[in-house]
Amino acid sequence: MTLLYSEVEEELRAAVRSLLADRCPPAAVLKRIESEPYDLDLWKTLAGEIGVAGLLISEEYGGAGASASEAAVVLEELGRGVAPVPFFTSSVLATRALLPTGDALLGELAEGRKTAALVVPFAASPYKPGESVRLDGGRLSGSVGGVAGADVADVLLVPVDGELYEAGEGDVEVVPSLDLTRPVATVTFERASARRIGACDLSEVLRHGAGLLASEQLGVAEWCLDTTLAYVRERHQFARPIGSFQAIKHRLADLWLDVVRARAAARSAAADPSPVSVAVAQSWNAGVAVHAAEEALQLHGGIGMTWEHPVHLYLKRAKATEIALGTPGDHRAALASLVDVPGPE
Repeated sequence: MTLLYSEVEEELRAAVRSLLADRCPPAAVLKRIESEPYDLDLWKTLAGEIGVAGLLISEEYGGAGASASEAAVVLEELGRGVAPVPFFTSSVLATRALLPTGDALLGELAEGRKTAALVVPFAASPYKPGESVRLDGGRLSGSVGGVAGADVADVLLVPVDGELYEAGEGDVEVVPSLDLTRPVATVTFERASARRIGACDLSEVLRHGAGLLASEQLGVAEWCLDTTLAYVRERHQFARPIGSFQAIKHRLADLWLDVVRARAAARSAAADPSPVSVAVAQSWNAGVAVHAAEEALQLHGGIGMTWEHPVHLYLKRAKATEIALGTPGDHRAALASLVDVPGPE
């Protein structure tokens, strides 16, 4: 296993980064989040022209047959841009749930003709996923809060008792969320029709998603570090760049080390999505993303506290992903058990 980026991955990164720089810079994201958060035109370009929607889908179903490492590179770039597109919710979580079934929906997702959402709370833990929807007489009933990507999904995928169903209809109500670039919704079913798709190991799906989410958190942290480094070189006080002050040098050096470690953890979880690798990546990267965003806000001074500067988008994304798919505490507890380190009595 290598943690280095391949030539193909670097080419994919360059394509995604170039598109986001042209079509979706942070300033553009900031302008649209209160009116129409998702940029579906950008998503069509990403899915149709670059082909990111089908990265994890095999060529048999019209996808690219790529590995999780390629998807991780895309997530790094989407994290760097806090891009408001449903890649993670549709092309990672929902697609992972569908893959073992070989359902025909995979072809539509691969081409970007449809998007899907897995109807579970975004804060669901892979270690205790839980289910809020029940099947009664072949129909779905129940309500699930905090579902990410449901408001723009063409297909709602519902896990019930180890099986995956496609819901015929459901009421999707967007609710206030911390991360304005990734809205969440409450999805309610009242005896909705359901089509059984196949077996679904929800814990495995959420664990796989948590491992790749570490790459998005890495992208958030990298943007915060790079943007802050650029700012402290330009901002002057006492006729000197503030980046020349020793205290700020030390803070940024420590942050750089944290980000380097986060990159290693994210790459490891993408290349080897074992329970240990995923738990390590999430227990570390979630906190690093938050810390990097907090340092960016503080070191930008007054401008960092304003709505006009996009750093608050990154802080909100970091805080929202910190509790998504298991908190760092959940993953640390799981890691202690996995490597047989006893907790305090």
